[in-house]
Amino acid sequence: QVQLVESGGGLVQAGGSLRLSCAASGIIFSISTMGWYRQAPGKQRELVAIITRSYSTNYPDSVKGRFTISRDNGKNTVYLQMDSLKPEDTAVYYCNANSGGLNSWGQGTQVTVSS
Repeated sequence: QVQLVESGGGLVQAGGSLRLSCAASGIIFSISTMGWYRQAPGKQRELVAIITRSYSTNYPDSVKGRFTISRDNGKNTVYLQMDSLKPEDTAVYYCNANSGGLNSWGQGTQVTVSS
């Protein structure tokens, strides 16, 4: 079955950086669209970054220029480099895989940014 395992979350001060990783198994990673989403308490889950099989990326304005998504098909892993973090980036971050129309989620990793 599909497994997405996130790591790299934690507590960081405002202005700091974190790098999230998501290791995937059970899918043909190289042809999957991979994404990162986040959900803050009391808010809906929102898209943070997405990368297609052809390495096209997309970001919402809230993180554009601060976050960078990348993928390593040899390691079946997608990364999210987060720089210039702000307290409003505090949330649980989820990895998502869309493979052949099948949508899968990781368990989430907590990111907390202190002011």
